[in-house]
Amino acid sequence: MKKPPSIRLRAFELRDYEKVRGLWEGMPGIGLNESDTRPAIALFLRRNRGFSLVATAGGILVGAVLCGHDGRRGYLHHLAVLQEWRRRGTGRRMVEACLERLAAAGIPKCNIFLFADNTRGRAFWRRNGWMVREDLKVMQRPTRGRVCRPDTGC
Repeated sequence: MKKPPSIRLRAFELRDYEKVRGLWEGMPGIGLNESDTRPAIALFLRRNRGFSLVATAGGILVGAVLCGHDGRRGYLHHLAVLQEWRRRGTGRRMVEACLERLAAAGIPKCNIFLFADNTRGRAFWRRNGWMVREDLKVMQRPTRGRVCRPDTGC
């Protein structure tokens, strides 16, 4: 029986975008929006050079994660590993490599955003030492355009 190729981590580069986008589009638990277009990802990768990663095996892209920081907290977005490459430590290795990069940049903590109904994702993150902050809620508004107001709805 032939041994499967080993997994290699490297910086996510814009040339990876189409393959990574394809990976994300087929992944339950990942929601894509205007922040995930090629120009938006190019801006993110430039601003956070060397933090985001892809995982490859035998020349095939098998995983990806966006990682960056705002100077105070780190953030991971869209961690994804192809189904057939899961349970081999690929996601954990990508997360740990991101955390090492954040720590080297002086960032003491990292946050993730997870859909409330993503039970598989929640189990992965908990197994890897992440805790749910029940005392926080995410709030959001667009930087341009219509603003939502409680009395008028959106």
